[in-house]
Amino acid sequence: MVLIYTTKATARLQYTAAFIFKEIIKTPYAITSHADSFRKFDGVKINYTGEIIAEDELIIPNCGLLFESGVRPVSIDAFEFNGSTAFFKSPSYKPVSATTTPYHKEYAFDIFSATFYLLSRYEEYLPHEKDKYGRFHHTNSIAYKENFLHLPLINIWLKDFTETLKKYSPVINYQLPSYKFTPTYDIDIAWSFLNKGLARNTGGALKSLTRLGFHSIFERIKVLAGNEKDPFDNYDWLHHLHTKFEMKPEYFFLVAEKNGLYDKNISPRSEAMQLLIKEHSGKYKIGLHPSWQSGENEKILKNEKQLLEKITGSVIIGSRQHYLRFTLPAGYRRLLDAALTEDYSMGYGSTNGFRASVAAPFFWYDLEKEEQTKLRVHPFCFMDSQIFFSKKITLDQGYNELMHYYTVCKNTGSHFISIFHNHLLGSDNIEWRKLYERFLANAAAEKSGVH
Repeated sequence: MVLIYTTKATARLQYTAAFIFKEIIKTPYAITSHADSFRKFDGVKINYTGEIIAEDELIIPNCGLLFESGVRPVSIDAFEFNGSTAFFKSPSYKPVSATTTPYHKEYAFDIFSATFYLLSRYEEYLPHEKDKYGRFHHTNSIAYKENFLHLPLINIWLKDFTETLKKYSPVINYQLPSYKFTPTYDIDIAWSFLNKGLARNTGGALKSLTRLGFHSIFERIKVLAGNEKDPFDNYDWLHHLHTKFEMKPEYFFLVAEKNGLYDKNISPRSEAMQLLIKEHSGKYKIGLHPSWQSGENEKILKNEKQLLEKITGSVIIGSRQHYLRFTLPAGYRRLLDAALTEDYSMGYGSTNGFRASVAAPFFWYDLEKEEQTKLRVHPFCFMDSQIFFSKKITLDQGYNELMHYYTVCKNTGSHFISIFHNHLLGSDNIEWRKLYERFLANAAAEKSGVH
């Protein structure tokens, strides 16, 4: 067991300790403010006060962040620690090569405060310039500025922290999480041509003639005549891959009842769309893809949730925001008010990477209310649209980027969540489909131990 000594068990400290010891390290722990009990404790002692209490304790330097309330500009001075980036450095820390005293007696940095700072998305509450969609832009983040956006830094920190704890009590059984992969899909536009009605197909044909020429019009005619499969209709192909490679995907459906500039889905009232949703809800876990219109309208959000529940005949608790449009704390509070308690939006719409610097689910902490909420956040780190629209890199480079996130999550025992779109995996994008199937085959081989 691990015992943490502190002058006050604040809500921030309790939240951080629960994440570290319940979610990641998975070992029993307790927090105490009684010095005598701490001294007599037979187990791993962590002192989080700044004063020496016991000889066999591990001191975590306390920078004070977990004993504050509200937000303020925080000075971040990053430094290198065990091959990775850290901050909130211990004033007495020296690299092990520079001293004969084992520096793990006092940990190199305030790992509790650093973890809380990243998990709570503290920096997103501070003044910042938003992107054109009103979102927190990745260039505002410490992860981008200090070049660790591509890493699940908290997972790396805690893996190293566990090795330090073992020096204090080798008999404790620490059970770090094992690697897990969850492919997820956003169904923004279920079909390219089918089930759109005469007006939308006519308008689409005219646009195709202007932009793409006659080939696209001929393809549309073939699909509507039933002579060719809709290019976005890859649901059977995906199901085959998931079955073949034993994957458990999750699907998020956009069910906006009114189309707009950013909401261009098939009507959720159409028989075909409802049948597609029912078929997937019978095989997989599905969630709501709240429309752009619902971003600041709680009534629309609740109506979309109720409609999806009516179609599936089941309670919907998961969501991922369309265009990843949300701000803190208002966006997450709206989800909770709508009884949505599992969110998959924690990532950037402008680049791939780890927005919260972690690849593991965690509960959202409302910094304004200073409390842990019931909203479970599932961060993703790779989205296919970044390859096609944001960076405009080659497909092979995109595949290598995908493999990077897969590899770094596997090596750190993290949860890799990816986002793909049915329309970007369409039959008119054969090379990307081949690369995706190759990726799933690699992931399945690693999982089964076959190389």
